[in-house]
Amino acid sequence: MEDIIVPIVVVPILFIGLPWLIFHYITRWKSQATLTREDEQLLDELHEMARRLDDRMCSIERIMTAENPNWRSVGCDPITDALEERRPSSFSDAGTSGSSFGESQSVSNQPRRIGQ
Repeated sequence: MEDIIVPIVVVPILFIGLPWLIFHYITRWKSQATLTREDEQLLDELHEMARRLDDRMCSIERIMTAENPNWRSVGCDPITDALEERRPSSFSDAGTSGSSFGESQSVSNQPRRIGQ
């Protein structure tokens, strides 16, 4: 009796139930892959926020450029260049440059490199 009931139950489950279950979730997955109205609204809000932040950054950059025209080059100057150019003799020569604190010196935003 068991030899007849098990194949009668297993065959429909295997050939009907399992494919139906797989295709059911595939169609659910495909229907959720599209953007909903809420998703589109969220994307529009995020795009508008990014545009406003970009405008703010442009305003800040204009203000900084008006106050200090070469502020970008200061931020982009790698410090490693100054470290690579140092020589052991540069440290002994640094104090003999002839300038003292009382003399007027040009002020720059560029980092001073030894030997210049």
